[in-house]
Amino acid sequence: MTASGLGSSLAYLLSRAERSVNRGLAAVLVGEEVTVEQWRIMRALADGRGESMGELAEAVLMPHPTLTKAVDRLIDRALVYRGPSKGDRRRVAVFVSGRGAELLARVDGAVAEQQAVIAQAFGRERTEQLMRDLESLMEALDYAELRM
Repeated sequence: MTASGLGSSLAYLLSRAERSVNRGLAAVLVGEEVTVEQWRIMRALADGRGESMGELAEAVLMPHPTLTKAVDRLIDRALVYRGPSKGDRRRVAVFVSGRGAELLARVDGAVAEQQAVIAQAFGRERTEQLMRDLESLMEALDYAELRM
């Protein structure tokens, strides 16, 4: 089968797949009144080390102004907080709160189930291979950017 039109564009196919996966994830998170972006922020902070806004923006793939609004909403709900960085107390970092960690614990199972649905539909081995291939693609693109 030869794709044509938008279907022949890697960027389009990746965007379409991302939207489909995020729709399923959003459905899982709606009961906690958390968006996919907010979940990504809290998941990125779950290790407890804290992140600067710049580090967090890069990790969760969000522009700074959008991230700031999302973090402010999470702070309003006491799911994350700002505080001094553990590595450099002069810097401000964002941390997941106890309440945010509890929310993550509640949704972890549902998020895992959503990923299992994808693996069942696409095949577990193919899903794992796709994840490895996407990681490799990102590494290759990052390397190509460095060489430019």
